[in-house]
Amino acid sequence: MPLDTPETTTMSRSAMKAELLDAETERALAYAWRDHRDEEALHRLINAYMRLAISMAAKFRRYGAPMNDLIQEAGLGLMKAADKFDPDRGVRFSTYAVWWIKASVQDYVMRNWSMVRTGSTSSQKSLFFNMRRVQARIEREAMAKGEELDRHQLREMVAHEVGVPLRDVEMMEGRLSGADFSLNATQSAEDEGREWIDTLEDEGLRGDELVEHDHDRDALRQWLADAMGRLNDRERFIVHERKLRDEPRTLESLGEELSLSKERVRQLEAAAFEKMRKHLERQGAEVQSLLA
Repeated sequence: MPLDTPETTTMSRSAMKAELLDAETERALAYAWRDHRDEEALHRLINAYMRLAISMAAKFRRYGAPMNDLIQEAGLGLMKAADKFDPDRGVRFSTYAVWWIKASVQDYVMRNWSMVRTGSTSSQKSLFFNMRRVQARIEREAMAKGEELDRHQLREMVAHEVGVPLRDVEMMEGRLSGADFSLNATQSAEDEGREWIDTLEDEGLRGDELVEHDHDRDALRQWLADAMGRLNDRERFIVHERKLRDEPRTLESLGEELSLSKERVRQLEAAAFEKMRKHLERQGAEVQSLLA
């Protein structure tokens, strides 16, 4: 996959031709956007620093993401920075924007590195973007001293260096060690080889569990139907409208239809539930006596 395309080349050239803002002009544009929501000022500010966004995006090309997408994410970070920038703090916009651009691009890279979510905490981000570099430096320093580190020692030193728990290093190392592959890939080169998906445990109910589940569900439905049968027409109507509809009705709307007060409908609902509860308790007691 090419790292640069005609589109990215065009964007880069356009960004390089954008105006360079001095501190006074930059501050005036920031005030115009913050205080008056002047979109023309915002566009000037963003266009002037798009070269910074492209430069930051280019540093993440080694992770395999399309450069176009990286530039888009960097641009989003730049716009967030412009929206939140406070010129009263006395810092240059570029200094403030770098953090937002980097955070936006890093989030994109981590979201698209693998179908398995790599993580988004600060420690996981730090590991993802720094672990290989820190590992290589520690190994070089150990070699220069004539020392030989095993994998566990190296992980411990990386965890201490980056400031994260050892388990995070072990987890990230596993996730970065290999690429995604299809569960429909065969386990061997043979045409009739078993697919990896066939080795996954079926988390669904077993046959006997499914029969038992269906039996219990049917019994429960029958009990509820019997309990509903103990109610009078008005109580049954209230229970149905309040609990069995996709969009339950309010006490107020039922009161208007039945020419009752909201409080009276609530009392009838509570009385109906109490009748149903007592009936279900009797049903349960009868079942228990039969099983005893």
